[in-house]
Amino acid sequence: YPMDRLICGDVGFGKTEVAIRAAFKAVADSKQVAVLVPTTILALQHHNTFRERLKDFPCNVDYINRFKSAAKQKETMQKLAEGKIDIIIGTHRLLGKDVVFKDLGLMDYQAAWDYQEKLLQKNVQIKSALYTPQAVDGAGLHEKNQLPVTTTHYLLFVEHSPVYTLGKSGNKENVLLENDELTERKIQFFNTNRGGDITFHGPDQLVAYPILDLEKFYTDIGKYLRNLEEVIILTMAEYGIKGDRSSGETGVWIEPGVPGKERKICAIGVRCSRWITMHGFAFNVNTDLSYFNHIIPCGIVNKQVTSLEKELGYKLDMNEVKEKVKNNFEKVFDSDLV
Repeated sequence: YPMDRLICGDVGFGKTEVAIRAAFKAVADSKQVAVLVPTTILALQHHNTFRERLKDFPCNVDYINRFKSAAKQKETMQKLAEGKIDIIIGTHRLLGKDVVFKDLGLMDYQAAWDYQEKLLQKNVQIKSALYTPQAVDGAGLHEKNQLPVTTTHYLLFVEHSPVYTLGKSGNKENVLLENDELTERKIQFFNTNRGGDITFHGPDQLVAYPILDLEKFYTDIGKYLRNLEEVIILTMAEYGIKGDRSSGETGVWIEPGVPGKERKICAIGVRCSRWITMHGFAFNVNTDLSYFNHIIPCGIVNKQVTSLEKELGYKLDMNEVKEKVKNNFEKVFDSDLV
């Protein structure tokens, strides 16, 4: 519990000394201690004070704040997870959720799928190890298998060559082209293990694959889907476009309640195993929308598909859109991309 003890008092009251003694007592009882402070400067000051006060004792004190590089912060958090730090002092950054960000560029769909599966299975393996008696009794299992002691969150950005993907509960009849026509048009097709129906991925479309351990956020798939939608809705608002939700139809829409004007701009489909997610969303930025003419997108008839470019009337800078999506992902998921 990050605020199990709250110490209040005026300047000179001796709050720091009380905190040092309480922390030392907890460490002596084989506990780790987190000291949460409001500012970056205070984290460094208290770190120096605690270290000086406890220098004659076998007590490892460290700190974390934004003065440390991302690499050093990651190293500190890893040591903390491994039990190598007794007292950690930090700002709200101490409670943050690090998400490793990778922009994979243009990548074949199968290669990206395989990479997601690799990251997901590694996290599942870690969670399986954590729930075994060997893992509870000691770190031997982790040392033997060289596994990290905690799961890692990822956010992958990617663009694909033209490809249609069908969700596990989707209907192949929503693909309006025969196999030979797909080959002729150089469009790949995959049956996938995600939710949802048929959709298209292609160049100038921002595809994002979050690999998250939802047990560190919340164990609620519905909330997770709504938060993915919120990331896109906030991004669209920065361009003056009102993104919205359509009841019973996951994804982000424009004017979903106006018959004949409903148009989808972002499709969402995910898979979850042991609360580890994969797959994600496809946000139409400068996407060639003609590819959607050969499918019934998401299996929803008589509704349109759109893009930022179509709505705004000009081609957007993909890097600019990516930065906005990244910033909004951090806000919605209360995390830090590293």
